[in-house]
Amino acid sequence: MGGRAAGTDVNPREDIMLTRRKLLKTGTAAGLALSAGGLAAPALASGAKIKLGYVSPQSGPLAAFSEADNFIINNFLASSGDDFEVIVKDSQSNPNRAAEVAKELIIDDEIDLMLVASTPETTNPVATTCEAEEVPVISTVAPWQPYFIGQQGNPGDPGSWEPFDYSFHFFWGLEDIIAVFTNMWNQLDTNKQVGGLYPNDGDGNAWGDPVVGFPPVLEAQGYTLTDPGRYQNLTDDFTAQINAYKAANCDIVTGVPIPPDFTTFWTQAKQQGFAPKAASIGKAILFPVAVEALGDAGHNLSSEVWWSPSHPFSSSLNGMSAGELAAGYTAATGRQWTQPIGFVHALFEVAKDVFGRTSDAGDGDAVAETIAATNLNTIVGNVAWNGAGLPPFAARNVAKTPLVGGQWRLKDGGGYDLVIVDNQTAPMIPTGGVMEEIS
Repeated sequence: MGGRAAGTDVNPREDIMLTRRKLLKTGTAAGLALSAGGLAAPALASGAKIKLGYVSPQSGPLAAFSEADNFIINNFLASSGDDFEVIVKDSQSNPNRAAEVAKELIIDDEIDLMLVASTPETTNPVATTCEAEEVPVISTVAPWQPYFIGQQGNPGDPGSWEPFDYSFHFFWGLEDIIAVFTNMWNQLDTNKQVGGLYPNDGDGNAWGDPVVGFPPVLEAQGYTLTDPGRYQNLTDDFTAQINAYKAANCDIVTGVPIPPDFTTFWTQAKQQGFAPKAASIGKAILFPVAVEALGDAGHNLSSEVWWSPSHPFSSSLNGMSAGELAAGYTAATGRQWTQPIGFVHALFEVAKDVFGRTSDAGDGDAVAETIAATNLNTIVGNVAWNGAGLPPFAARNVAKTPLVGGQWRLKDGGGYDLVIVDNQTAPMIPTGGVMEEIS
């Protein structure tokens, strides 16, 4: 597949792949095209191991996203017999490192398919590397706008945006989280003054973007956004932001900080007397450990909910329900379930499904086209790159999944539960309560 083997000038597989691509694209290999279309036996029936590369932030400030990786991968390998080898790399929460390990997986390990999860700082450099090397890649756990627009040569010029040939992503978009957050806020009596907490990274720049982010939608719904500007990740003083929100009398705060930054911000907000009625925060408070670090101050913080034990979906790998998968994780680790469990599990569901429909695991073009034709019911819902709910420019590369809203509630015995409080965007997912003001 695309890329060069370490220590050699030319990879023999690369020569084969380039020849095959040329034949397919010129239409002179009808027989090969038929084989790639799935008339031959699927790759899973060949007896040869299929190599999957997997990159995620297993260390650094985003490490909470990968807490369940080992559990999920071990379960996947146990349910897949000897069909797959999974080679795991740590991005260390660093985009440069993510690109570096992606190149290692492509050139040194000669993977057949790349899988990558968790925030644009990991998904984007890996996907960009794969696209350049003509290696198929499936990514998740990043809103689709930072994924797609963030990889364009000129993100500020929609007319220049181009679809990808080898990169495919499934998750929700900013339009979904904006709808979820405003639906939750509309359950409360507020002055519609919103403070925006946006870091200078892929997510923060997308969320605060005046065209594709929160600002135009909030304005259309009668909300006023106070945005003090971008700050650098791992900032230790949020006084400027807090003063701006207090001056605007913000009843609501929203943003997408990394977990340690929100802990710093929320602690300082309490110390400085800033007490909004709602704080709907992406990324930072997805995880129980992040909320527990706040003590009682985490009660009624709200966030998006992309996956939970109450989601009414089951795994195509083993038939487990969302609730059973979450319970299995807790039984195996002693830790509370986290949202990435479902989506990382679904990554491997899609990978197995793809190679059950592809005759040649080493043909990157055939694998990419098989991914594009996916229509699979997974533990996070249906995954299909059919363009549903998307603008035409992103239709080939993005598949949307459902999103609802929830609040963290203190439990009587200690710790927190995440309670779904709004499902207007996905009524099939049941609620467990209603939105409450922070107290």
